[in-house]
Amino acid sequence: MIDTLKALCTLNGVSGNEAEVRNYIVDRVSKSADTVTTDVMGNVIVFKRGAVTPKKKVVLCAHMDEVGLIVRGITDDGYIKFGLAGSMDVRIIVGKPVCIGEKRIFGIIGCKAIHLVKQKDRDKTISIDEMYIDIGAKNKEDAEKLVSLGDTCMFVDDFREFGDGFIKSKAIDDRFGCSVLINLIESELPIDCWFAFTVQEEVGLRGASTAAYRINPDIALIIEATTGADLPSVDEHKKVCRTGAGVVIPFMDGATIYSRELYGILTNIAGRDGIPWQTKNVISSGTDAAAFQRSRAGVMTAGIAAPVRNLHSPSCVGKVTDLEAVYELANKFLDECAATES
Repeated sequence: MIDTLKALCTLNGVSGNEAEVRNYIVDRVSKSADTVTTDVMGNVIVFKRGAVTPKKKVVLCAHMDEVGLIVRGITDDGYIKFGLAGSMDVRIIVGKPVCIGEKRIFGIIGCKAIHLVKQKDRDKTISIDEMYIDIGAKNKEDAEKLVSLGDTCMFVDDFREFGDGFIKSKAIDDRFGCSVLINLIESELPIDCWFAFTVQEEVGLRGASTAAYRINPDIALIIEATTGADLPSVDEHKKVCRTGAGVVIPFMDGATIYSRELYGILTNIAGRDGIPWQTKNVISSGTDAAAFQRSRAGVMTAGIAAPVRNLHSPSCVGKVTDLEAVYELANKFLDECAATES
């Protein structure tokens, strides 16, 4: 699964421009799935037959898009002005390299040098309007030959394994979930199952809204990466969840109160089968679960996630054992769905 995750994380899939990721997934799963379709939004919808056809239609979901930037202007002297595609802490992006557009034009995010900033302003957060991307252009005309308004910009960062079983890369949120779905599709399934690889989650759960309506499932399991804040600067009660402590099974977030029945099933499976698990002690944000839960007449919805440090940054950090625990729990959840049919 790590090899699949590494391949996915190197691809450009900033929200609204997920084609590279979509093409990779379609190519991979077409060999194993019964049907693979792409809808108008760009979601990949997959169906694969299993050993049993359940009475309730089950879907597993992960989003393909990543946070990044989008070109919104070019200055007279050839610098690129940009906006955010997805939420992120702008303090962390100054000095980071990016690739822009299909040509993958290299650039560096910059701002006014610190020795030119007035003393009273040095503790203030730099705004996006004060930043630019330097692509080495001589002027606006030179830059316009390489970059166009609306081009997306992905962070440039290598995939690396380090320390005691850790990995770091851009886009672990949620290429990790995509890797879980791919590996499940390539395995023998205990039940007929649907899979949704969605677009534009980071800018408002947009792809999931149409995917949920189209599939019309009874049960949805959302597989995600979530905030691991086990860092020295964070108070104990704000650490959300911890890397290395296992799969995260949330009971709610800022957009969804998860099905108590499914939450109970997932926690029982984890406890019964010795899968390390934890929940979140901070309620915030949201995932594709909100779109699925509210689709049509409503969908029983649950989520499982890997805890990831530095989420929505150029260098996300996760632990291999947590990723394996998420995959194992997703697999056992499908087994449990099969057992209810026997």
